[in-house]
This record gives sequence, structure tokens and C-alpha cells, in this order.
Amino acid sequence: MNTEPIRFDTKIAVLLRVDLEPWQRLNVTSFLVSGLGTQIPEVIGEPYEDADGVPYLPMFRQPVLVFEATKETLTTAHTRALSRSLPRSVFTSDLFATGNDRDNRAAVRAVPTAELDLVGLAVYGPKNAVDKVVKGARMHP
Repeated sequence: MNTEPIRFDTKIAVLLRVDLEPWQRLNVTSFLVSGLGTQIPEVIGEPYEDADGVPYLPMFRQPVLVFEATKETLTTAHTRALSRSLPRSVFTSDLFATGNDRDNRAAVRAVPTAELDLVGLAVYGPKNAVDKVVKGARMHP
């Protein structure tokens, strides 16, 4: 059995706007990362099982790094993610006022890319590309 640590040449990063309330940070992070596994199956590891054989759902195979930034840095990061064609998800301030998935999608669809009021962004890709996207942000405290 191989016991060597598994290293990844990819990174999952979440960038949150610095002025969010704690509950918003948690909510936005959860929503942002939820789409990664559905569209990029290689980010999901194997299922878990405890010593009694009780099964648990698989999770990401690698850490999710969470950063915070100003609105301007978040907008710049979004532009960088788009220019690098990295898989990404967005959460806009409008989504705090909606109550269901259909309205969420309609709220994003109603706003041109350059005018999105971003409060969160998740990106996945090669480490160096993701590092360039989140440049200027700092690790979430």
C-alpha cells in the first residue's frame, strides 16, 4: 500500500469580499464550491468509511484555500480568471435577496459581466494560474 502523501499541481481557491458578515462568508463559500465537483469530477476524492463500515460521501481531494479582498481586487481576479479560461463560479450581492435557484440564475443573467457586483469567486486550475488570479488578496483570517 502506497503511503506517500498525495501532492497536487492544481489549486482550489475561494475569494471573498472583505466586507461580508461572517454568516455571509460561510454561505457564499459553500455555494461557490458546490459546483466544482459537478463539473470537474477529478477534484472529488474517494468515499469515506469509518471503522464500523458506515459510509460517508466523498469530498474534495485537496484543500480549498480561502482568501479575502476588496471589491476592486475581486473584480480584477474575476477578469484574470476569465482571461485564463479557468473553471469558476461567482456569487453576486444580488443573490442575498433571492430565495431560490431559479431567481439566483436570473439575477446573475440580468447583469453584464463588467457590472457584476461580486462578493465571491471560486476558481480551479493549475497552481500558478490560480495564484495569478488571486494576486493581491490575502488568506482569510
